[in-house]
Amino acid sequence: KDRLKLAEGPNLTLLPFIMKAVSAGLKATPAFNTSLDPFREKIVHKKYINIGIAVDTGRGLVVPVVRNTDCKSISQIAADIEDLATRAREGTLTVDEMRGGTFTITNVGPLGGTALIPTINYPEVAILGMGRAQEKPVVRDGEVVIRTILPLTLAFDHRIADGADAARFVTEMIRQLSDPALLLLEA
Repeated sequence: KDRLKLAEGPNLTLLPFIMKAVSAGLKATPAFNTSLDPFREKIVHKKYINIGIAVDTGRGLVVPVVRNTDCKSISQIAADIEDLATRAREGTLTVDEMRGGTFTITNVGPLGGTALIPTINYPEVAILGMGRAQEKPVVRDGEVVIRTILPLTLAFDHRIADGADAARFVTEMIRQLSDPALLLLEA
């Protein structure tokens, strides 16, 4: 359900679009693409964007990392997700495939979850939680219409970023997601 099969290639779900929008949000708000080094007492700014995805394996969650999401197309990201999630469930991921993330996305939507408060995946400083996308009544131009609503929760380390940074990040994500066709053309 909620998948689009391309003529060739991986199934397209909402997640690759979200990852591409998160990549744009991280570029617009670099504070969320950092880590905290407690030993050197420094904030480490990343020059790459590697997004971890929480995968339910039946033996617990693991977080494989899709590397360089800002430089990949939606279909390349979808293929990486499909490969990593399959191998995560089979238990064949390498340790290196679960290292080096700069941001994590967790999604309880496929499990029927509508909301969550995610826990930051240390040493990262932010995580995005996704709930189940559902049709809901909303007001647009003074009229009540039905739209698909995706609940999102952004948790972040307030030692690194503040609410203004969060607003910029989410605003950029929304801007990107408001025209998914543009996301398909990138990279």
